[in-house]
Amino acid sequence: MMKAMVLAGLCGTAALPAAADPFEDFGTAMKYGLPAVAAVCAARDDRLEDFAVRGLLHVAVVVALKSWTDGSPISRRPSGEGSGFPSGHASSASFGAADLAGKCFDDEPLAGAAAYGAAGLAAASRVHAGEHTAQQAMTGALIGFSFGAASFGIGGEGAEFSIGMRF
Repeated sequence: MMKAMVLAGLCGTAALPAAADPFEDFGTAMKYGLPAVAAVCAARDDRLEDFAVRGLLHVAVVVALKSWTDGSPISRRPSGEGSGFPSGHASSASFGAADLAGKCFDDEPLAGAAAYGAAGLAAASRVHAGEHTAQQAMTGALIGFSFGAASFGIGGEGAEFSIGMRF
């Protein structure tokens, strides 16, 4: 599974322009790579329907918050533009990381820590790039983490919340 995570990150990075900031590129790669690897794991474990519902809901929450808060001070990006609250990159990366750590890497704490670390760096890359404030990135990360760690029990035994990282 760790090989799949590295491959997804490399594939995501390869699709980015060469002149961009490498840290920003990494964050964008993790926005797509972590959820993609989590989707592969969910399909393998016969929980793809639950994963898809949680993924769609987390995106809907982010898009709704961006729409509802646009024009307010909380939504103002460091550049002065709007639609900055919350960070979609941080949310998507954290969604994938929490799903991986809690459901795919539950017996591999170092792999879970690596997934969470990659998601944290993705959030930090958005602040570094001047696209979001720290609060916008942290809010996005919290939304993604919450939906990623949850399980609605669709097609399974029941609802639960698992963050992984058992030492």
